[in-house]
Amino acid sequence: MTAPIMTGTESRAVRLDAEEARRLRQQRVERIGRWLLPLAIMIAAIWFWDRICVWNEIPKYILPRPLEVLQTLHDDAGLLFTSLLFTLKITFLSLLLAVVGGVGLSVLFAQSKWVEMSFFPFAIVLQVTPIVAIFPLINIYVNNQTAKLLLCAWIVAFFPILSNTTLGLNSVDRNLRDLFRLNGASRWQELWHLRLPAAMPYFLGGLKIAGGLSLIGAVVAEFVAGASGQASGLASRIIEAGYRLNAPRLFAALILISLTGIVIFLVLSLISHLVLRRWHESALKQEG
Repeated sequence: MTAPIMTGTESRAVRLDAEEARRLRQQRVERIGRWLLPLAIMIAAIWFWDRICVWNEIPKYILPRPLEVLQTLHDDAGLLFTSLLFTLKITFLSLLLAVVGGVGLSVLFAQSKWVEMSFFPFAIVLQVTPIVAIFPLINIYVNNQTAKLLLCAWIVAFFPILSNTTLGLNSVDRNLRDLFRLNGASRWQELWHLRLPAAMPYFLGGLKIAGGLSLIGAVVAEFVAGASGQASGLASRIIEAGYRLNAPRLFAALILISLTGIVIFLVLSLISHLVLRRWHESALKQEG
């Protein structure tokens, strides 16, 4: 019997099916690798850290082994997690204030170029001035310790929200704006139904940046303020552990700060994806 002869159309269909199967396999490998490779690198780094301590017989007050850090996390959990809650309070309050202030001022900027030209330079000054240079003034004029930390963290987190949201509000398609005006839409209707939705991806991008900066601001502010006592954050635990040469607790506090930053970024990234996934191109590409 002779083998069946495939037509040109059937041959192209077979090639397309093979290409599609290859693309799906590649996507599966990439999805697995996105999680497996960083995990493998992290495990290797922790193992290498442990081996360095063993091979060089490094005392734990200089460089503790990973298991000693985990043991400290367990033993000092009450103290460390109480400080973590304090740091999180400052972080989220400053982020909330940054969102309210940044979005509100961005809307004012979008409604009036004169307001933007008048006040945007002051926002830039706050952004480019190191917080350690501003804190002495805050220390003079603000008596409450929590308010000092909150203000410092807010200054750090405020500008990304303001800048990104203002950019988004000003990046609306001019043809769509003209269409709204031709149909008699008011400035607030244009803002609510056109400019704010168009600015949402920019705002969410700024929010992801500000989330990490608010945590950094809270920690740095506490370093600068020199807060201490039970009602203090993880930065105070780091300072205290450094003075006492308690390296395991110092590393434990650092790990908590790092994990907190990762969780904040992942949560804000998830929120951004859930908001944009049905209509914005950036989220649609991630699904494809």
